[in-house]
Amino acid sequence: MEIAILVPCYNEEQTVGQVIDDFKKQLPNAKIYVYDNNSSDKTSEVALAHGAIVKKEMKQGKGNVVRSMFQDIDADYYVMVDGDDTYPAEFVHDVLKPVMNNEANMVIGDRLSNGTYFNENKRAFHNLGNNLVKGLINTLYKSDIKDIMTGYRAFDKLFVKSMPVMSPGFEIETEMSLHALDKRFKIIEVPIDYRDRPEGSESKLNTFSDGFKVLNMIFTLFKEFKPFQFFSIWAGIFFVLGLLSGGPVIYEFITDQFITKVPSAILAVGLVLLAVISFAVGLILDTIASLNKKQYELELNRLTQTFGEKKYE
Repeated sequence: MEIAILVPCYNEEQTVGQVIDDFKKQLPNAKIYVYDNNSSDKTSEVALAHGAIVKKEMKQGKGNVVRSMFQDIDADYYVMVDGDDTYPAEFVHDVLKPVMNNEANMVIGDRLSNGTYFNENKRAFHNLGNNLVKGLINTLYKSDIKDIMTGYRAFDKLFVKSMPVMSPGFEIETEMSLHALDKRFKIIEVPIDYRDRPEGSESKLNTFSDGFKVLNMIFTLFKEFKPFQFFSIWAGIFFVLGLLSGGPVIYEFITDQFITKVPSAILAVGLVLLAVISFAVGLILDTIASLNKKQYELELNRLTQTFGEKKYE
């Protein structure tokens, strides 16, 4: 069985060599792929010197790198890890085991449960952001994933070859989690240790701009994956606002049989109409989303059969 280690990199000259060496010790027969995303340092040269397969990705952003990796690389099992040496390689066996035993399509390396992330990570607001995103997704899907945004994951071939990567940047991990939940893939979390970047190595994450991108992506995928719930919320908001603005108008008409608050009446009618339209749009899009899910399931069945035939050739 072929195992591919996927290492997306941007200016990781200081750490990528250690990451490659560590994973070679743990999985000497695995192929290690380093995709250099327009680094301005010697990331590619260091990765080549340590024996990795190095490729270039010219479209900037981690999501674009992962998209190319998923399209280009053919293997039975995949491990994705950052090139910043924050994820210990010795946990790779624990992360791989469930996918190799057909217990999971995606395994999440959980940094949060054992507390190492909170102890090691010194960047302000990152813990708050992780908890906010985790709470939103778990509420939306009634799930209990502990670490939504970890960069240490393992996948089987079915997940990799059937995931449409849409995120261009650091929101890719959140998209993977949402996709797996929405498409009912089997997910298992494995506790791992986390260590902060070594001295001199800088994170490429921007707490606020990247955090906003993640929240925007959750908002967009909520609309696409669960359109009835999404537009029902808006319908409810518009309807309540319509009642609030129209309440005094109705009371005035009942008591005086006359309306002086004409602007309020027009506003109330408009808001109620928006509520009705939003509800109708939600119903229509929910039907379309349901049909798309059925089509996806058929394609998934075809891929499963194809991969099974290749396995026994």
